[in-house]
Amino acid sequence: MSDSRPIGLFDSGVGGLTVLDAVARRLPSEDLLYLGDTARLPYGTKSRETVRRYALRAVSLLLERDVKALVVACNTATALALDAIRDRSPVPVLGVIEPGAEAAVEAARETDPKHGAGLPVAILATEATVASDAYGAAIRCLDPGRRVLHVACPLFVPLAEEGWTGNEVARAVAAIYLEPVAVSGAKVVVLGCTHYPLLKATITAALPPGTRLIDSADSTARALVALLSPISRKDASGRGETHLLVTDASDRLRRVAARFLGREAAALELVDLP
Repeated sequence: MSDSRPIGLFDSGVGGLTVLDAVARRLPSEDLLYLGDTARLPYGTKSRETVRRYALRAVSLLLERDVKALVVACNTATALALDAIRDRSPVPVLGVIEPGAEAAVEAARETDPKHGAGLPVAILATEATVASDAYGAAIRCLDPGRRVLHVACPLFVPLAEEGWTGNEVARAVAAIYLEPVAVSGAKVVVLGCTHYPLLKATITAALPPGTRLIDSADSTARALVALLSPISRKDASGRGETHLLVTDASDRLRRVAARFLGREAAALELVDLP
């Protein structure tokens, strides 16, 4: 017996649309319900208490819409609120950090089989995600002794939203942020924010040749496929529908959402988080 309820995805804004797109490609028959808390973004510069409060409000709304699973498509919310969300949720919850960490460790072992004394894994993320050490803890749990280099890249978010992903400004910012990564010798770099895949070409150009980038969006989509048991999957005979909820729907937001989706955004439903 299939489960036709939608899968809920939540992010502080539109960056999580990269996760939604990856999920839609791997689970094309599933209905997806996405909530972007665009009135309160960004989460990456806010305190742990504030992020947890906002995240729980967003999750409550998605649960009221009867979703069958939750994807926290936001690295900051995953780092600071995943435990609270799992405590609150009666349905399975998946964050973006554990799948990204697993993919990073697998890549690190392929490129550098040494443990502990081997090359570090570099994490590019928001200030809040870096401060949480969530990626570092997840990687060390899987590969004890593996060194982790955290690099906060806050300007990547507005650059991605503005569409300045390949111009000289983006290249200059990337060169500054990524210099310690190149110096460290890291061969595996995790894009620890859902905005960063839009700058993938610029980031790659600023790193030594052969550096592997880990996109947590695709890793999360693969993990979601494994999480949903056959009985939780929707009948695969049709194409799933995507519904977008936002807490603020300006014209600029519609333009930014289109950049992340690679196409014009579907109708945005404006909602309020009590």
